[in-house]
Amino acid sequence: MSSTSLVATVGSLAGHVLAADKGLATLPATAVVVGTALGTVPASLLMRRAGRRRGFIAGTVFAMAGGLVAAAAIGLGSFWLLALGSALVGMSSAFGQLYRFAAAEAVPEAERSRAISLVLAGGLVASFVGPQLAKVTADLVDTRYAASFLTVPLLALVTILLLLGLRLPATERATMAGAVRPLGTIVRQPAFLAAVVAQMTGYGVMNLLMTGTPLAMTAYHGHGLGDAVFVIQWHMVGMFLPGFFTGPLIRRIGERPTILLGIGVNVASLAVAFTGVGIWHFWLALTLLGVGWNLMFVGGSTLVTRTYASAERAKAQAANDFAIWATVAATSLSAGQLLHRHGWTAVVTTAIPLLGLAVAAGLAGRRRGEPDTAEHPSRGRTTGEAPSSDAARLAASAKGQR
Repeated sequence: MSSTSLVATVGSLAGHVLAADKGLATLPATAVVVGTALGTVPASLLMRRAGRRRGFIAGTVFAMAGGLVAAAAIGLGSFWLLALGSALVGMSSAFGQLYRFAAAEAVPEAERSRAISLVLAGGLVASFVGPQLAKVTADLVDTRYAASFLTVPLLALVTILLLLGLRLPATERATMAGAVRPLGTIVRQPAFLAAVVAQMTGYGVMNLLMTGTPLAMTAYHGHGLGDAVFVIQWHMVGMFLPGFFTGPLIRRIGERPTILLGIGVNVASLAVAFTGVGIWHFWLALTLLGVGWNLMFVGGSTLVTRTYASAERAKAQAANDFAIWATVAATSLSAGQLLHRHGWTAVVTTAIPLLGLAVAAGLAGRRRGEPDTAEHPSRGRTTGEAPSSDAARLAASAKGQR
């Protein structure tokens, strides 16, 4: 997250310097999320074969390569090479997104929300490290921003050293066998759809505004780089500080109410953004935006773990994260075009229908009375929950075969 927050801070600024079409200035930041989207399926499948620790270490190789390529692009003045380097950093992020699921799989089911939220709370450090590194290294060498990207391989080395000590419970790996439903059956569950849409729209709205903010502040509304760094830092505090509290909140009120609460906080964020373009408008809007993202993302991530069995996790998690990052890629590219052609208000307005979609998906399953935990032969059923029809047929079939 330190690497991605660094790229979020300087990627669009470097792109604005190098791009012939200023409407493409956010393409390097977009390339990060495109790389993440493209890496989600390979990352999940690799970890199914090689395990979490080896998979996470393999992911850092992309960060090292991406940082070096992006730094070279700055030196050569190549906008498209900068986009390539950013995409490689994004590939690394695809592996990093699976940290939350690795944590959830290593604890009892009742502790999953807390494990996921605590892992994300680690990003609180990144909220200061990434933007601050971008600020202090921006002019460290003659070619501006080159040194900023060179810090990414150093962060990757630190990550590898930490991962060498990672040990996951052997009992978790032993549960990977069992009956596997078709992906379409898993995806059609109302709870799965509600969880994925919550994460998609939460991340999409957050990225739409976050990607456009540094550029809107510095290139369009007369604020300095230090002001943009200040806003992004507090935005990331809003994203990750609630991680210490979101898990207990979910255990108290449930995933769907937590998601709806996050939507409400995001609505408040948009209301602030509509009122002005001063530093404090950006600061408050982006801080609230971070809190809303945390509630929607942790709530959705926890809910989705209840919709598949261990044997199904690779393809279910891959589908989940691909949907998220495809949405983020679209919003990231849209931010630059909307900002360049229509202004900051158009960026904020575009977020409204996305939040409306999240509300509809979150309420849909509940209106039909669908349970959130799918019945599956390889997992016990929660007391008082009725199995879904597809899962019940699978269970009956497995019982008949026995």
